[in-house]
Amino acid sequence: MRLGEVAHVRSGDKGDVLNMSMIPLDPADFDWLRETVTVERVRELYGPVVEGEVRRYELGGIPAFNFVLTGTLEGGVSSSLGIDPHGKAWGALLLELDVGERPVAG
Repeated sequence: MRLGEVAHVRSGDKGDVLNMSMIPLDPADFDWLRETVTVERVRELYGPVVEGEVRRYELGGIPAFNFVLTGTLEGGVSSSLGIDPHGKAWGALLLELDVGERPVAG
């Protein structure tokens, strides 16, 4: 199953920092996604695009996560010669992450 089947992602960029919020479509999936969409998996997904750190924060008050990837986007939109390195496009990649099967509620 793709992450995009069970979550929504909002993303953006500031300089060489990519910021993505991941919000489960069903709040009941929050704990499963906490275990499944780890910093290590996000780093692996983005590979050499991320030269800095990958951090994940849980957002207080709502069942959502915020990922902050530093040293990305080839130095930032205004300094990059790459085609469309904007955070919005990179957020779409996170939605393609294979999250396996949703656990059976029990």
